[in-house]
Amino acid sequence: MLEALTAIFLCQLAGELVVAALGLPLPGPVIGMALLFAFLVIRGSVPQGLEQAATGLLSHLTLLFIPASVGVMVHFHRIEEDALSIGIAILVSTFATMIVAGWIMQAMTSKSRKDRA
Repeated sequence: MLEALTAIFLCQLAGELVVAALGLPLPGPVIGMALLFAFLVIRGSVPQGLEQAATGLLSHLTLLFIPASVGVMVHFHRIEEDALSIGIAILVSTFATMIVAGWIMQAMTSKSRKDRA
């Protein structure tokens, strides 16, 4: 289990290094997750220890949101000042996500029907 957690954190560190080196506008953990995913695809399976570690982390996922929630509460006055623009951004991004998800679903459904025919 310790090796699996080390692998997860090394992928996150690698992602942070890639972002810092290339100046990408993405969070390092996102790049690290992509690197871990690529490693697992190349390997063809998920090691047992990694699966156990990931399951353990996911079972306590809500605890990982506490620092972010505290940060939001600390800067609540700033959020209150921009509430209208934040609300509009949330609505627009929600509808955009729904539209793109619908398009993808239609494309996947029509491809599935063509494959069956």
